[in-house]
Amino acid sequence: MRNRKAVTAVAFAAAAALALSACGTGDDKAGSSAVADVSAAPKDKAATVLDQPFTKPNLVLTDTDGKEYDLREATQGKPTLIYFGYTNCPDVCPLTMSNISLAKRELPKADQEKLQVVFVTTDPERDTPASLGKWLSAQDPTFTGLTGDFPTIQAGARQIGIGIDAPKKEKDGTVVSMHGAQVIAFSPKTDEGYVLYGEDTSAEEYAKDLPELIKGETP
Repeated sequence: MRNRKAVTAVAFAAAAALALSACGTGDDKAGSSAVADVSAAPKDKAATVLDQPFTKPNLVLTDTDGKEYDLREATQGKPTLIYFGYTNCPDVCPLTMSNISLAKRELPKADQEKLQVVFVTTDPERDTPASLGKWLSAQDPTFTGLTGDFPTIQAGARQIGIGIDAPKKEKDGTVVSMHGAQVIAFSPKTDEGYVLYGEDTSAEEYAKDLPELIKGETP
């Protein structure tokens, strides 16, 4: 078992409000350091274990089939990873989802079927159910993609300490979505978010931890 330092959900939430990554701008240093300061986690570990877990967000959105998706109901009693990002992100978001996809493939088939991976868009105006579904299918067709109105998504993200801002257009015409880049793992035993991962977590690190997360154990 790797060394770790537990942090409270309250402390993480305070830092996550500042820990916004501007995907594609390369200006995410301040956000990354804010999370590191709160967790005080060693550089050689991926998981940060919360001693006061998050309650699963009360989110009802639209999935990639255009159907209503109640996050709490659909993932109840299932090991779940939740990430907020957007499909036009050129770096952090696709890398994160790719790393999780690669790690998932290392699992036995039975465990692969148990794991729920939920990607909630922070750019709902452009991420329609169809476009979101197409993007996620290239990563893993079993991943769940959710979209809806921005205020609802933002409120849901805040429930687990993830800060997101409304997308804005830059002077060069590009649209940037500022969002926290953490992945939150929810236990199948308690349905609480008890482990978080930063944007620099590798596929190998996810692969090492997933067997424990699927059983609701501490990695």
